[in-house]
Amino acid sequence: MGLRYVSMDESRKLGTRDIQSIDEGTGSSGRERSISPDTILSAVANEHRRATLNALDNAFEKTLEYDALVDRVADRVRNEDPRRESDEHQQRVRIALHHTHLPKLEEARIIDYEAETGHVRFVGGELEQDLLTLVEPYEAYE
Repeated sequence: MGLRYVSMDESRKLGTRDIQSIDEGTGSSGRERSISPDTILSAVANEHRRATLNALDNAFEKTLEYDALVDRVADRVRNEDPRRESDEHQQRVRIALHHTHLPKLEEARIIDYEAETGHVRFVGGELEQDLLTLVEPYEAYE
């Protein structure tokens, strides 16, 4: 078995290929999905989204009611101004989750959010869980 040299074009193609994973959540359809590494990294790059994914990962059947998720995320993310009311901080987290973070995670197919029922469920695969596991020890130092 000899070494194979890869041209720049081949290298670029290899570096941009999609990652194949399978949903592993309970009750999952097992559908195959194709997610780019950039999409996954972008989805877990924000503190609110990591807090969301950690809360869901630690929840029974990886599902939470929206209000319970807001509470857990608000408790986990730091309040920028400790003098502000905790209710105001919680309301800002609620708005940010609804308008920004949950849609981004759903677009990346890491969560399912059913606005009608208020259920949020983690449907990501092993890669997302591995990334969270790798990042978690460093968040204590932020």
